[in-house]
Amino acid sequence: MLCASVKTPMPAPVPAPWTFLTNHTHVLLCLHRFPGDTLREVAARVGITERAVQRIVRDLEAAGVVARERQGRRNTYRIQHAAALRHPLEAHHTVGELLASLG
Repeated sequence: MLCASVKTPMPAPVPAPWTFLTNHTHVLLCLHRFPGDTLREVAARVGITERAVQRIVRDLEAAGVVARERQGRRNTYRIQHAAALRHPLEAHHTVGELLASLG
């Protein structure tokens, strides 16, 4: 038992090991906010590997959430704002609504 007169310093807060949004959402937000970024830059912003971003973008393309467009030597990604969210709890909302709510 510690004596009440002895003060121990409070430990620094440790960041939570999880977030409310998935990496898919983080990548989608980056494509929305920074449309000129390369996938390498998106990976750096999200804090995951470039390979993981490539896989996520493929998932988003397959789901009809983003469309890849070639511009010269670079790809750009157009977000399909009317696409419905995938989970039954959110299916009545669109990707555009999600992006608007997150700023």
